[in-house]
Amino acid sequence: MAITDPLALQVLAIAKEAGDKIMEIYDRDFAIYEKQDTSPLTEADLAAHKCIVAGLEAISPLPILSEESADISWDKRKTWDKYWLVDPLDGTKEFIKKNGEFTVNIALIDGGKPIMGVVYAPALKKSYVGVVGQGAWTETAEGVNPISAKPHQPGELWKVVGSRSHQSPEIQNLLAQLEGETELVAMGSSLKLCLVAEGEAHLYPRLGPTSEWDTGAAHAVALAAGADVTVLDAADPLNSDAEALTYNQKESVLNPYFLVSA
Repeated sequence: MAITDPLALQVLAIAKEAGDKIMEIYDRDFAIYEKQDTSPLTEADLAAHKCIVAGLEAISPLPILSEESADISWDKRKTWDKYWLVDPLDGTKEFIKKNGEFTVNIALIDGGKPIMGVVYAPALKKSYVGVVGQGAWTETAEGVNPISAKPHQPGELWKVVGSRSHQSPEIQNLLAQLEGETELVAMGSSLKLCLVAEGEAHLYPRLGPTSEWDTGAAHAVALAAGADVTVLDAADPLNSDAEALTYNQKESVLNPYFLVSA
């Protein structure tokens, strides 16, 4: 099943081009940077940012909020109804460790909600595309495949996306509320949300700081795949009436804690 949305295809092409810029730097020997002012991470981030901004400006008149141009005032931002939300390189630790789990993220936000998103992992050569109301897909060398979130079934092992390092007491509290055994699924960057979107995990509780550009694109993929992304109350993490995570509704670009669930 092919991706047919013309705008999504254009954005996917932009994300891949930005990914190529990142890989040119990622494939170098990082030791050569020791006596220079710039780090490979900074150089890759800026190269991807410039590539994405140029690409989006060529196909759309909408404003752009990127991690690399985040100093736009709230007075200006609050007038935006529809805009592009970009994280040119998410997963800085993954980039530095060279484990491949970093991503290029481009989301289209409308009325505070992500309606389209592209997440591209250039080192893994894997893309996630979500168009809310149309569907979600992965694209690899093997081709394009539709994806969907898979709800937990009674008696099934709970697969929960989490950090490779220690788990906080809040996460332990959430896991304790699940009926049955749990398995931790570790992944870097915005790929955590994508694991729930493609049915590889049931839950991703985020009880740590993130910014809106960290989540926008993968949030769109998750929604398009049938998952929910809701504000998480650490005291009542499995509240079924939790409100949806939204964007550009306040001066701060920090997200509240949230839960991605199938």
